Amino acid sequence: MAKKIVVLLADGFEETEAIVPADVWRRVGFEVVLVGVDSLKVRGGHDIYVEAECLLSEVKVDQIDCLFLPGGIPGATNLKSNADVLSLIRSVNSTGIVSALCAAPIALAEAGIIANKSITCYPGFEDQLGKIKYTGSLTEVDGNIITGKGPGAVFEFAKQVAIALNKESEVIKILKGMIV
Repeated sequence: MAKKIVVLLADGFEETEAIVPADVWRRVGFEVVLVGVDSLKVRGGHDIYVEAECLLSEVKVDQIDCLFLPGGIPGATNLKSNADVLSLIRSVNSTGIVSALCAAPIALAEAGIIANKSITCYPGFEDQLGKIKYTGSLTEVDGNIITGKGPGAVFEFAKQVAIALNKESEVIKILKGMIV
């Protein structure tokens, strides 16, 4: 059975950060589910609408191998302020991988799961993450937490998640074929 990655989409999400990793992961062979936090039709930060495959209320935490939060403003703020999202982050953190790009680590901080971890994020958001070890790297892996700096990190970020889910050779082959 393919490992399952859940992509949380809240209004204002950064389109590139959501779609590129989802595309790479599907090519690698993961089951990737686009989940609307508040509705099935989700508006991106640049007015591109994406149709989610299910709603947050339908997600079963015990079936998630990796939870992914794309950034974007106000997308990341919308994730951070949603109690159900925070609960899901905490639950997945105890059993799987939690990943976030750009501004989205603010939701991980709000959920209380990144204290003293090595984290990267979009420059300027590190001050909202509490007591972390900010690296400023393109991507960062600390245990089961994977973070990325911003839209330019999407391919490397997708690769790090795939590696964490034991698909290193597959993702390297896919990215090579994509001329990355």
